[in-house]
Amino acid sequence: MKTRWLHTGLLLAALTLGTAAQAQAWPNKPVKVIVAFTAGGTTDILARAVGQQLAERLRQPFLIDNKPGAGGNTGTEMVVRAPADGYTLIVNSVGPIAVNPTLYPKLAYNPQTDLVAIVQIADVPNVLVVHPSVPAKTVDEFIAHAKANAGQLNYGSTGIGTSSHLSGYILGKRAGIDTVHVPYKGADALRDLLAGRVQFMFATIPSVKQHIDAGSLRAIAVSSARRSRSLPDVPTVAERGFPGFEAGSWFGFFAPRGTPAEVVATLNKAVNEIVAVPAFQAQMIKEGADPAGGTPQDFAQFVQREFEKWRVVVRESGATAE
Repeated sequence: MKTRWLHTGLLLAALTLGTAAQAQAWPNKPVKVIVAFTAGGTTDILARAVGQQLAERLRQPFLIDNKPGAGGNTGTEMVVRAPADGYTLIVNSVGPIAVNPTLYPKLAYNPQTDLVAIVQIADVPNVLVVHPSVPAKTVDEFIAHAKANAGQLNYGSTGIGTSSHLSGYILGKRAGIDTVHVPYKGADALRDLLAGRVQFMFATIPSVKQHIDAGSLRAIAVSSARRSRSLPDVPTVAERGFPGFEAGSWFGFFAPRGTPAEVVATLNKAVNEIVAVPAFQAQMIKEGADPAGGTPQDFAQFVQREFEKWRVVVRESGATAE
C-alpha cells in the first residue's frame, strides 16, 4: 500500500512539475501578431522585421496577421478580446492607442486598461515635406510662404485624427498660418503630394525617405523632440522657434490584459536584445525608424503621457472620427 501511495505521489509531483515547466516555456507554439493596418505600412514593416528576429531567438513562428479597419480599432479590439495566454499579440501605434480613445468616444474597449504595454520598438518621427514647387527650404521660409498665401496651401494626411493630420494642425495653430487640410485614406495622400495636388504633408520618415533622397520631395523639419538618426541634417520644428513641438509616431508590442508576467518579461527581453544589435539598428535607421526598447513600465508610462497629450489636441482641433 505504501509503495502504491509513493508511486502515486511521485507521479503527481512529476505531472505538477511538468505542467509548471510547460506553462513557463512560452512560446511552445506559433504566436500570432496582429497588425491593425494594411501590409506595407510602417507598422507592418516593423512588425515583420522584429517578428522574424523573435522567431529565430524564441524558436517559434511569429505570424503577422493584418487586420485593418476603423483607424486601427478593428485589429486592436480583436486582441483585447483574445485569450490572455501570450499567443495573440499586437504591434500597435500612436493612433489606436493614444488618439482613438478621444477621437472615437464610443469605443467598446479602453486600450489604456484592456491592453498590457510590453515594449516600445521604435520612434518614427513625422517629417514636414513639401512639393518642390513650394519655394521654402526652412521652417521660417515655409511659414512666410504660407502667410503670404493664406488659405491657398493644402496639406494632405492619412486621415482625420491621424498623427499626420494633428501634426499639421499643431503647426498651423502655433505658427498662425491658414492652410487647408485634405484627409486621405493611406497612401493616396503621398501620391497626391508627389503630383503636386497638395503642397505639403507631415509624413512618417519611412514612407517618404526615398522621395527625399531622390529630390522629389523636400524635407523641412522633423516633428520629434530630437533630430532623427535617419535624417540627421534635418532640424526639428522645436529648434526652429517652436519649443515643445513633438508630434511623432511610435510603435510597440501590446498584449491582452492578464497576460502572464513571464510572457511579458520574455518578450520584453527579446525585443530589447534585438533592437540593440548594431546591424538591426543600422537597418532600422536607414529605413527611417529610431530604435527604442526599455522596460514595460517605461513604455506604459510613455503611453499614458501620449494619451493625455493627444486628448487635448484632438479636443482642441474638433476632429471626430469619419
